[in-house]
Amino acid sequence: MPLLLAGCASRPADGRIVIRVANWGGAKEGNDYDKLVEKIYRDFERENPGVEVREESVPGEYVAKMTLAFIAKAEPDILMLDASSSALFINSKMVADLTPLIEGDKSFRLSDYYPNVVDIDRRGKALYAIPQDFTPMVVYYNKRLFDNAHLPYPTSDWSFQQFREIAKKLTIAGDKPDDPPKQYGFAFTNWPAGWVMWLWNNGADHIAPDGSRATGYLDSPKAVEAVAYLRDLVAIDKSAPSISQTAALGVDPFANGQAAMAISGHWSLVGYKAAPKGPDGKPKITWDDLGVAPLPHQIAQSQTVMYESGYAIGAHSTHKEMAWKFIKYMTSHRVQSVYQSSGIAVCGRKDVAEERARSSKLEAAFIPIVPSARAPYGSRIEGYESVEDQMQKAMDSVLRGAKSPQAALTDAAQRIDREFAKR
Repeated sequence: MPLLLAGCASRPADGRIVIRVANWGGAKEGNDYDKLVEKIYRDFERENPGVEVREESVPGEYVAKMTLAFIAKAEPDILMLDASSSALFINSKMVADLTPLIEGDKSFRLSDYYPNVVDIDRRGKALYAIPQDFTPMVVYYNKRLFDNAHLPYPTSDWSFQQFREIAKKLTIAGDKPDDPPKQYGFAFTNWPAGWVMWLWNNGADHIAPDGSRATGYLDSPKAVEAVAYLRDLVAIDKSAPSISQTAALGVDPFANGQAAMAISGHWSLVGYKAAPKGPDGKPKITWDDLGVAPLPHQIAQSQTVMYESGYAIGAHSTHKEMAWKFIKYMTSHRVQSVYQSSGIAVCGRKDVAEERARSSKLEAAFIPIVPSARAPYGSRIEGYESVEDQMQKAMDSVLRGAKSPQAALTDAAQRIDREFAKR
């Protein structure tokens, strides 16, 4: 059934209430995660006779497809919001303000959730989504490779210079001068969502707080300094792979045991559990090898970005009370205790996240990083993906030696401002 026509099925002839739940992604694969979610949905139906939960997985352009559905007044009852792109949903009032439902429900406590995670979907007194889970971006490090180099593990107060020296010491040169390193200190990836925090931790930013312009921010001296620093890890120190070396590897160098540090989110733990095996049949990185640390910083406290997913109710939903009951169920302690066993993220509920932390040192390492985690600009600025696109192009030109950091960031800032001017 086409997405825009699905709304007509929300009230079947037999009187059942259908709660349509939209999520990004393609067809289900029948794996353990899919089976877990299916069971959670069916349990809700058993607890609420006469209600059917119908999940609608939306492949491809989720935001665009949900926008079209909203225009047709046929959006699902429940929409999953991703903090990296939630601005359009909230600013355009595609989703309902949940405040009246929250204030009228004495069984629901917003204080059960991390406040800075909740605030991602808040505008003034209005709140548009309840967080399911999230992840701060962190530094993963391979304890075994640190031990082999007789280096202490990273601490929360390390600086850019310390990170650079550690990365150099963890790099093992190839057999010949022109050979790529056998082991890299740091697996840098030109993904702006994963490197923008280096600007923050150098006292810079890439865009004005109100999202009005990039000039004066992305091309500022501190931002240029941070990008030059990252370039030097690759071009001068050779402690991080170049663009061509990364392509030649064909695998994640950290998961493959070929890099000692990497920056990623909690979701990577799922992949690290399934790390490739070496000729001896042993995983190239084991669970016990993994360590987690905050990003190095030149300011008083390390800062990072967090990416959150939350439950929102479609503005045109005719089943808002039942949709709210579903959200409460999905974000409850009992359901999240089961759901978060997938290990894909940090639970938005403090109690579940802290319970998991008590059972795992790796999980525990994420908790102290949460208070200083910032919302991505995509949660506030519509069309923010165009900003990241320009940042990626600028970094690419710097890493390839085509432009200096100053020239690349100045050009990128001006292009971003021209895009903003068209709005």
